[in-house]
Amino acid sequence: MAEQKRDYYEVLGVDRGADESTIKSAYRKLAKKYHPDMHPGDKEAEAKFKEASEAYAVLSDADKRRQYDQFGHAAFEGGAGGAGGFDFSGMDFSDIFGDIFGDFFGGGSRRASNGPMKGQSIHTSVTITFEEAAFGCEKEIELVLKDECPTCKGSGAKPGTSKTTCSRCGGKGKIVTTAQSFFGTVQNVTTCPECQGSGQIVKEKCVDCHGTGYIAKKKRISVSIPAGIDHGQRVRIRDKGEPGINGGPRGDLMVEVRVKQHPQFVRRDYDIYSEARISFAQAALGAEVIIDTLDGQVAYEVKPGTQTDTRIRLRGKGIPSLRNSNMRGDHYVTLVVEVPTRLNEKAKEALRAFDAETGNTLEKKTGDTKDSGKKKGKKKFF
Repeated sequence: MAEQKRDYYEVLGVDRGADESTIKSAYRKLAKKYHPDMHPGDKEAEAKFKEASEAYAVLSDADKRRQYDQFGHAAFEGGAGGAGGFDFSGMDFSDIFGDIFGDFFGGGSRRASNGPMKGQSIHTSVTITFEEAAFGCEKEIELVLKDECPTCKGSGAKPGTSKTTCSRCGGKGKIVTTAQSFFGTVQNVTTCPECQGSGQIVKEKCVDCHGTGYIAKKKRISVSIPAGIDHGQRVRIRDKGEPGINGGPRGDLMVEVRVKQHPQFVRRDYDIYSEARISFAQAALGAEVIIDTLDGQVAYEVKPGTQTDTRIRLRGKGIPSLRNSNMRGDHYVTLVVEVPTRLNEKAKEALRAFDAETGNTLEKKTGDTKDSGKKKGKKKFF
């Protein structure tokens, strides 16, 4: 008894109402996962690939999909060849496999390997203070970067000579070979090892750059750090990376920002958190205290009877927003009441007098209650 086929929509993992792009995207993922050339000798992967290809061949074709929706698998019984009796002839998979494997299936390169290409990006870092991160700053960094060789003007060839066309690839920068795959004979396109994809050979190399066309130079580059940047975020400086290939633009410089820890402040998003210590008298009686902020010292009126660990909010004293410099976070300050540790006799007497006026707490023991003076009966255990 023949094995019953799975529903095509189930195979691709899409709804019955899925549009063409959703179906194509689902098949692309499965094809990349199970293609036989990615899993040589794996029969299970090959079977899954055939199943997905058959499902895509039907559901990507409007007429075949209409027939399948009406009659199911019976619409294609008796078909010639193909996986499970389905005929793959006439199906164009080149766009799918061009996305997955580039030129492997002979679909043609989207960009010639010896055409203009953007240079590589360079990654570096800069360390700044907490305040510099909050308000922004200018930093200068020193890097060793490649520049066009002034002797050969970037050609890599000795002055008076020029590059020649690569004889191995004929100037294309690619080598094309044929191979057998599930779909028959296909083309395998690789970068030419002789010219590294440039299509040209330097026979007489420039003595200054040794044929590379570039020389290394120390450069000082100014980096504008925006206000509100946080630790680990990056600043992109365009066209300050490695030189492009074959006339392409330079890459970018990516600068990671590292922010030093502040001795008092802790940042969370755009808010700042810190502590301020106040005396027992200030907490009990209330007083004006001075609090350190990013904008300098500010005066704050502590209310009488303030308890330790009370948190206050200073609006607009936090970190400026990266997206809107007119907006700032808040500064949250935890007030910590300090207990004096060094008292002379006069101060001690004053505290005893204070205690006497406020409830004789020095005379009470932990756990004392209103009825502590009453005689407690003994408990009996049975």
